[in-house]
Amino acid sequence: MSHPDVQPVTDRDDPRLTDYVGLTDVALRTRVEPARGLYIAESSVVLGRALRAGHRPRSVLIAPRLLPDVEAMLADLPGEDPVPVYVAEDPVLEAITGFHVHRGALAAMHRPELPSVPALLASARGGAGARRVAVLEDLVDHTNVGAAFRSAAALGVDAVLVTPRCADPLYRRSVRVSMGTVFQVPWTRIDPWPDGIATLRAAGFVTASLALSDDSVPLDDLAADPPDRLALVLGTEGDGLKPATIAAGDLTVRIPMAGGVDSLNVAAAAAVAFWAVRV
Repeated sequence: MSHPDVQPVTDRDDPRLTDYVGLTDVALRTRVEPARGLYIAESSVVLGRALRAGHRPRSVLIAPRLLPDVEAMLADLPGEDPVPVYVAEDPVLEAITGFHVHRGALAAMHRPELPSVPALLASARGGAGARRVAVLEDLVDHTNVGAAFRSAAALGVDAVLVTPRCADPLYRRSVRVSMGTVFQVPWTRIDPWPDGIATLRAAGFVTASLALSDDSVPLDDLAADPPDRLALVLGTEGDGLKPATIAAGDLTVRIPMAGGVDSLNVAAAAAVAFWAVRV
C-alpha cells in the first residue's frame, strides 16, 4: 500500500501541473487526453467512483478543504508509488484550469485498456452475458453521452458501445453529467461500424435502430414482445442514424409522439427506450 504524496503549489505555471492546464479547450482536451493515456475526473465524488472501479490516478489537484477526504480515499491504493496530491487555493486552481473549480478536486487518471466487444458482452451479468446493450453512434455532445450513460445505469442497460467517431465517455463533462456512472456501466468502442452489427448478431443480439422511417415499428410493439438479447442503436444529434446503419440492423423503432413533436433529444430518447425494454 502507498500513501499520497501531498505537495503544496502556488504557481499556475508549475511544470508538475501540465495535465490540468487549460481544461476549457474542448478540442484540445478531446485530442490530448486520449493521446496521453489519461482522462480528467472532476470532484471527489467522481474520483471515488473511479477508484472503486479500479482506475488509478496519476495525480490529484485539490483545494485544501478536501485534503482529508482525498487522503483517506488514496490511502489504501495498491502499489508502492505514492500518488502526488497537489494542493492549491481556489484562485490558483482557477488560474491553472481556466474555470472555477467549484467542486474543489480534479484528478488526472490513467485510462484503462478497453475490452473487445465480445469480451464485454460475455462478462456482463456476472458472466451470464449481456441482455440489454446501447450503441451510441457518432454523438458529438459530451453532455448527451454522459446523460445516456446515467440512464443506462439507472434503467438496467448491461453495456454501452460507442462508435469510433462518438464523443469520449471519459471526457470530464461526460463523466460529470453521468454522475460517475461511466465507471459503473461497462463500455467499449465498437469498430468498425456499422460492420460491427455482425458482431452483435453473432452474440445473439437483435439490433433495433431508433429512427423515423416508413417501416419503423412503435416502441410499444417492441416492448410488448422483446427479444432476449437486444441492442438499441441511437444516432447523432443532428442527422440521426446513418442509412447504412439502419439498413444493417434487424428492425427500426420509433417512439410514438404527440403534440406535433417529431422526435426527442437523443439523451431523452435513450432514457425512454431503455425504460421500455428493461428486464
